[in-house]
Formats: sequence, C-alpha cells, structure tokens
Amino acid sequence: MGLSNTSIEYKKRIIKTWNEVAPRYHKRWAGKTIGPFQSTQKLVSMARIKSGNLVLDLACGTGAVTRQALKKTGKNGHVIGIDSSSTALKIAKKSTPYKNVDFAIFDAENFAFNQKFDVITCQYALFFFPNASKALANIKRALKKNGTLALAVHGAGDTVPYFSAIFDSVEKFIPDYLPSGAPDLDRFGTKNNLYKTIKKAGFTRIIVHEYTFWYSPGSFSAYWNNYLKYLAKPLREKLDKLSSKQKTELKNMVKQKTIPYTKNGTIKFPWKVLILSAKS
Repeated sequence: MGLSNTSIEYKKRIIKTWNEVAPRYHKRWAGKTIGPFQSTQKLVSMARIKSGNLVLDLACGTGAVTRQALKKTGKNGHVIGIDSSSTALKIAKKSTPYKNVDFAIFDAENFAFNQKFDVITCQYALFFFPNASKALANIKRALKKNGTLALAVHGAGDTVPYFSAIFDSVEKFIPDYLPSGAPDLDRFGTKNNLYKTIKKAGFTRIIVHEYTFWYSPGSFSAYWNNYLKYLAKPLREKLDKLSSKQKTELKNMVKQKTIPYTKNGTIKFPWKVLILSAKS
C-alpha cells in the first residue's frame, strides 16, 4: 500500500513538472528534429504505419510522433495522442493541424478504449512509468492481434552524457535529487534490458536498434546556464539550498565531465537511443 501511495505521489509530481516544463521542452526539443528527436522519423518508420491505420501515441507529449504518424495514416486513418499533462496536450493540439486526430488525458498504466489499435507508439516515456509492466500489459490489451508496438528510450548512464554529466555530479551534493518513488530512469537503457522487458510482457518478433545521435549545447557556459534556466521548480529549490561554495564545486565537477566532449570551446555530446518494434 505504501509503495502504491508513493507511486501516486510520484505521478502527481511528474504531472506538475511536465505542466511546468512542456512549453520549454517543445521549444527546445520536441518541436524540432535535433539531438534525441532525430529518433522520431526512425521510430515511425519502424512502426510501419499504413494508410487507414488506427494509431495510439502513448505519452504523446507535445505531439512529435503524433504529427509524423498522421502523415502515414492518411485521411482514412486516425491517431489518438494521450498524455497525463494537460499543458503538453494543449501544445500538441495547437501544433497538429489535422482533422483525423484526437488528444486526451490518460494515465499509461490505466487507459482503456473501446477500439483496438493497429499500432501503438511511445517515445521517451516508458522509463517514467512507475509500473512499466502494467503499462505494457495495457498496451498489449489495446493492440489488435499482430498489432505493432514501437517505442524509443534513451541509453543508460554515460551513453547519454548530456544527462549523466550533470546528474552524476548533482547526486553527490543532493542525494535526494530524485524524489522518493521515482523509478530508475536507466532501467531500459541497454539493449538486453529493453528486450527482456518487452519479451516478458508477452510481445514477439522484437527488434531493437541502437543509434547514436549527436547534440551540441554550445559552450560549457551555455550548457550549464540552460540547465539552470530550464530546471523544474522542485529541483531548482533543492539546488538553491546549496552554499555558494558547493555550487561552484558542483559546476566545476560538471565541467570536468564535459571535457572529453569539448573541442575548441564547443561541447558535442553523443546521445544513444534504443528504438524497438514488437508484435502483440
């Protein structure tokens, strides 16, 4: 029961955070095809969406995959984008000028529809679900027989130094940087772990491709300042409690981790992404 309550609290915090950061996230990432969002086209390609298909874009965010899926379904198909963030969905609606699309607020672990889907897509969200196995069981139920699941996740640890350079350093200064109840965000970040998780959920014909995309946040100063600028309020409050000496030490620690990726004052990070397709 305690774990359940913890998961509920975690979900509430995540929704609140995404409602805050969604406009910035869309402007910096999801509205473009830079960095990790170079995966969108590859994900949709692996989904093999056909004209006339009914597609569910799970945890659609601001609609990056939704828009590409709609280009494949044609006028006779339909795409439904669901997410738990009302702010993200507002942006998705505004930036998706198609008639054959609907958006709705749903939780990935508890959604249900009267119709079954030909394809379900899910980009950069599986690791956020506290009970991913429940979400995957839900996905399997919602797919037609021999339907397709296509999803993408970030690689684990140092395979995405854009995250790890800061996160590994911050954790040393703020042990409770991640809230209680937060799942391990790296748990699907290796080919083996992702494959085993999807297989255990009952999917077949599983294919996992690994890609390394590249992203330059500019100079270290730009990288660090953008991190501080776009930080969600709960995390900013924790950082603000550090002394000026600790903040300087933290900044220097992060800078050391970026040196291997820096040339002529500009950082260029590799960004591993795993993209999977499977059949129900």
